[in-house]
This record gives sequence, structure tokens and C-alpha cells, in this order.
Amino acid sequence: MPTSSEPATAVSVRGLSKTYSITPAHARPISIGEAITARLRRPLARHPKELFQALTDVSLDVQEGEAVGIIGRNGAGKSTLLKILSRITTPTAGRVEISGRVGSLLEVGTGFHPQLTGRENIYLNGSILGMKKKEITSHFDSIVDFAEVHRFLDTPVKRYSSGMYVRLAFAVAAHLEPEILIVDEVLAVGDAEFQKRCLGKMGEVTTQEGRTVLFVSHNMAAIESFCARAVYLSAGQLVSDGPTRATIDRYLSDGTRGDRTAPGVWDFEDLERTQPDARKILVGLEVRSTEGALTDTILMGQGLRLDIRTRGLHLPDDVVYVRINTQSGVAMMSFETVMKQLEVLRTVPDYDLVTMTIPGLQLAAGSYSIELTVVEGRRSGRRALDHIERAAEIGIAECDVYGSGYKVSPNGPCGVVFADAHWEAWRDGSLVARSFGSDGERLRPAPGLGLSG
Repeated sequence: MPTSSEPATAVSVRGLSKTYSITPAHARPISIGEAITARLRRPLARHPKELFQALTDVSLDVQEGEAVGIIGRNGAGKSTLLKILSRITTPTAGRVEISGRVGSLLEVGTGFHPQLTGRENIYLNGSILGMKKKEITSHFDSIVDFAEVHRFLDTPVKRYSSGMYVRLAFAVAAHLEPEILIVDEVLAVGDAEFQKRCLGKMGEVTTQEGRTVLFVSHNMAAIESFCARAVYLSAGQLVSDGPTRATIDRYLSDGTRGDRTAPGVWDFEDLERTQPDARKILVGLEVRSTEGALTDTILMGQGLRLDIRTRGLHLPDDVVYVRINTQSGVAMMSFETVMKQLEVLRTVPDYDLVTMTIPGLQLAAGSYSIELTVVEGRRSGRRALDHIERAAEIGIAECDVYGSGYKVSPNGPCGVVFADAHWEAWRDGSLVARSFGSDGERLRPAPGLGLSG
């Protein structure tokens, strides 16, 4: 029994498992005609079934007033867990005990009736949560103000954009005072300002109102800023449960990464992909300075060249993506072959080397990872052929990047990226001081600072 000073348990999960029965793609008819023909020929035939284990023996407790982040890759079981907690689906085994009303925001469209107006859906959702009409009315104006849907309040929500839909759904879930708020990745549909307001509102309901929040996101920065605790799921199993920073580090360290065979040299030949049908086009990566020297570390502002070794790559039909991420998984910059028009000098059946050069990398000092992806086709909905989440890691060292005698430190005020800026001081319309580099000269490291590696 908890003492009066200990928070009560809001969510208790014990031995939770969920198994789905699925029909293999090769056993499903392609068209209606094929389905009818197959049924007439074999009226008693049954399609073979496969069992998919979405969750396996998951146990955890969440205390009242806790904000818990749930992380993991696609297919890890995060959404299945939330659907069971929201009573949308039932578990195959195990039990769930929940103390209090649950407000869920799982995906666009969940919980709203498309034919009803925004106004009607607010009252419908409040009634589902067990609130009286008077209680819903008392929060009505706050919900509408937060969602910013005043003009469309009496319009059926089926005509709302995805952003409007999510704004209203979140506003309803957060303002109608459920004891437990469950939020899936749907916040990614909103713009940056709305996401910021949502995180602020979730912080308010936990710290000021003492409500419990379960938050699923692939944005590790948002998880770390909002949640003191995180749960890491992989292949339906609970891998780690503890302080957010340690759990995120475990999650990132489990990502697919190459084998470092020498400074600046990474090999992918024996790397197992998380994507089951990957073609293993990516063979290896060499990180070099713009002068060609292999390196693991460059100075702030210096250039970088990536030699991406491939097998069976067909350009320009296939697209090569390069993304540079922080150690927390936040994307800082990305590049792809379709950004620049490729001039084909000689037609060959496939390519074995693709190089990408960045003349000056304007990232602050620190450690970063390189993510590589090969995608088929340049149209929307294109399929990933190969993907390596942490293909390599590079370090960027602090230096006197502005050539002014001031060394930019990773603990200094520059942030994650930096840019050159020109300063001037005036008095009575006359220029009395100006910064070095007023001739517009390119940003460069101070003379005499050589490239490491």
C-alpha cells in the first residue's frame, strides 16, 4: 500500500501480449474477379494465416502525474500498447489496470465523427469521457481558442485539413480533464508553433494539474525536454525503462551502424538491416577532408567529403539521401542526389561509388552521426531500397572559426549551427566600428589550423 506521500499508480501493465493473425500477401487475391474465381473453384478453402506478435510480455507501472515517453522504431509495438491502454483493442494475454478517465489522441480521425461539426464533436468527445454538458461548456471557449477553428466550428470535420483536425482533437483531449492523456505521433502533423504549444500544454497538465501523460514520438529532443522517464520498445518487447537520457542513449546505440575498420572508414557488408527486404546497395563509407585525407574529425567551418560505396545503384532513377544528425537523433541537415541535376557522362549498368562534398560544414563542435538511405524512384510514395541509420560518426572540433582570436566552444553560446555575421557601430550617423571580414570574405578557419586525421 502506498503511503500518503507516495503517488498512486495510474497505469499498471502486467504480462501484456498481443498477437495478430494476418494473411500473407502472396495468398491474398489481387482483384475482385480473382477472388470470385478462387472461391468458385475452392469454396471451402481457407487462406493460410501467419501470427504476428505485436507485443510480448510487457510489464510497467506509471504513477499519477508522471510524463512518460515511449520510444522505438516503426513496428516496435508502441501504437499497439497505446490502443490497448485506450481500450480500442484487447490484449491476447496479460492485464491492464487504469485508474481514471483516459483521453487519447492516437491518429488523425480517431474519436471524431466525420459527419458531425467541430462543435458537435467537442460535446460528443466530452460525453464519451463521462463529462456532463455543463462541464464541457465551461471548457468550450478554451478548446476553440487553442485549436484556432473559430470560423469552421459549425463545419463537418470531414472537410477539415489534417492540421485543423489534429489541433481540435488535441485541444479536446487536453482541456476536458481526463486523468490520463495518451498522445501518439500525430503532433507531427501540426506546424512548429502548434507543436510547441502542445508540448507546453502537456507540461502544464502534468506539473500544474497533476495528470498523467504517455507520449509517443520519434522526436528525441521533444521526448527529452518533456519526459523525465522513457520506455523503449523493440520488436514488441520492453528493452529499457528508466531515466530519459539513458533510455534514449540505449535506443540510439541499438540503431543499425557500420563497422569502423580504420579512421574514417566504415564497412556495411556484414551489417544486418532492420528493413527485411533491403537490397544492401550500400557497401561502405569513407569520410574525408576536402583535400582527400581520411578523417573522423574536422574543424568547425571546414569541408567534408563522403565517398559512398555502392552495389547495384542505378542513377538517376535511384535517389541517394545523406542526413547528418545529432547524437539525440535530431536531423540537422540533409542532402539528396535529386537536389542537383546529374549530368550523365557515360551510361553504365550500375554505380560503385558516389561522392558528396560539402565545402563548409557550419555545425557547432560536437559529435554527429551520418544516416544513409537509397530510395527507388523520384515520385511521391517511393520505396526505400536500403537504409543505415547510423552509418558513421564524425566529430567536429572547436576552433577560431571567425579568425578573430575567439575560439567557439561547444559549451558556448553558438548553438548547434553557426553563421558568419557582420557587426557595425554608429554614432550620429557615422560608422565608428565594424567587425573583421567586412569585405564579405567567405567564412574560414583561422590560418595555421590544419585538418586532423
